[in-house]
Order: sequence, then C-alpha cells, then structure tokens
Amino acid sequence: MNRSLSRVVTCVAAAASVIATGCSRVTPTAARPPSPASASGVVIVVPPRDPAGNVRPVPYGAREHTAADVHFMSGMISHHAQAVVMAKLALTHGARSDVRILAERIAVGQDDEIALMQNWLRDRGEPVPEARPTGMTMKMDGMEHDMLMPGMLTPEQIAQLDRARGSQFDRLFLTFMIQHHRGALTMVEKLYASPGAAQVDEIYKFASDVFADQTTEIERMEKMLATINPEQLP
Repeated sequence: MNRSLSRVVTCVAAAASVIATGCSRVTPTAARPPSPASASGVVIVVPPRDPAGNVRPVPYGAREHTAADVHFMSGMISHHAQAVVMAKLALTHGARSDVRILAERIAVGQDDEIALMQNWLRDRGEPVPEARPTGMTMKMDGMEHDMLMPGMLTPEQIAQLDRARGSQFDRLFLTFMIQHHRGALTMVEKLYASPGAAQVDEIYKFASDVFADQTTEIERMEKMLATINPEQLP
C-alpha cells in the first residue's frame, strides 16, 4: 500500500471512530436534530486536524451553542419560575395530599433547573435573566415588555388560581399545570426544529429530560383530574 492510500485509510478509520463514539452516547429519550448534509443528502463528516495535518478526535459536546439554544434556556427560566409560584400555592390553599406532593416535587425540581439554566448561560457569557414568573423580558421599540412563553398563565388565571381553595383549587391547579407543561413541550419541539439547535450536549440532554418528565407528569395529572368529583366543587 502506497503512502497516499495509507493516509486515506487512516483518515476514514479516524472519522468512523469519532462517529461511533458520539453515537454510542446519544440519549434515547428524544431524537437529536439531523446532522448537516450535502446537496445529495449524504452526511459529510470532516475531522479536524492539528497543525501537523494529523486528524484530531472531536471531544464529545464540543459543538457551539446557537441563538435558539440561548432563547430556549432564557425563556424556560421564566416558564419554570411561574410553575414554582403555582406549585407553592398548593401548600397554602387546601390542596389534597397527592396534589400537594406533586406540587412540592415540581417546586423543588424546577427551582434546581432554574439554577442550572442560569449557570449555563453565565458560563458562556450570555445574559442571565432573573426568574420572573411574569414572562421573559423582551425589548420592542426601545421599551421592555414581559412576553409569556407557551402555556404560561395570564395574570387573570394566576389570580383565579390564588382565589381557589380545596377541591376547586385542585381542579384549577391540575388544569392550569397541564396547560403549562404542554407549553414546555411546545418550547422543546420548537428548539429541535431550529436549524443547528440542541447540538450542544447539555442543551440536548436538558431539553430531552424536560420533554420526558413533563410528558409523564401530564399523564399523571390527567388521571388525578379525572378523580375530582364535580359535586364536591363549590
């Protein structure tokens, strides 16, 4: 085998190793967005080289984050913040025990995820929004406005939930939290549909976990909602 052919074989083997390493670590809970493809539809993998021309393995998770990734994380912070506010109302508004336990889990889990998202943005030099339950702050025509993310409750719905007690609170809480969770699923789907987004491993794993966890909680809340007797409502 001549030197040129040997070098081609070595490069192909290295590229295959990189692909195999990445594929073996893909989280199975959601479909990763497709890799860039040529006009013919064939995926092209170009291994990076060092100054000497040798192929260097790509560290897993070395892709760059995109504006869509930043928007997703920033918007999900306010989305989570409102869920925490809703969940904490269950502790003071006479919720039944299973609703209260679910609410406590949501409050603790989403508080932790807010810190995770803020740290992710901070570590990458991106703006870090406050956890505002009123929505994501956006600038339009030189003025700041709060924009609700998909599924977030309006101020009127929050006030309605706050006025409720007992079985009425349980019904409204479950109804509104299902709406809220479905909005989070919409945000994940929009992220995956954005070109180049969710290629960073932290983003991909977090979005996949949000989708899986909140899908499961929606199913659980729908079953809980079905057990509320309309005759017990005020």
